[in-house]
Amino acid sequence: MSNIKALRQKAFLSQNGRCHYCGCPMWEHDPTSFAKQHGISLKTTRRLQSTAEHLIARQDGGSDTAGNVVAACLHCNAHRHLGRQASAPSAERYRARVQMLVSRGRWPTARFA
Repeated sequence: MSNIKALRQKAFLSQNGRCHYCGCPMWEHDPTSFAKQHGISLKTTRRLQSTAEHLIARQDGGSDTAGNVVAACLHCNAHRHLGRQASAPSAERYRARVQMLVSRGRWPTARFA
């Protein structure tokens, strides 16, 4: 098992299987069971897959260490970096924005948080 995969799994467990940013439940191994459990389509399930998220991106000098890797749903991870040539917003700033949008029901994963 790769170091980054082990770090993701450790973060997933310590976060009780919830996304660092939006707080939604995530899955690691069985999307079909997850979809059935939550009454959602496999397409929707895809965005809730657990991913390893670097709080400080490797391109910005971040490392593959437990203190720098959290578990984030695919949707939140992808949207933090979407369309950015330069640095993504800080993890703290992005988390605050996502949580504000979740509280207003304006984030796609809000119904799961």
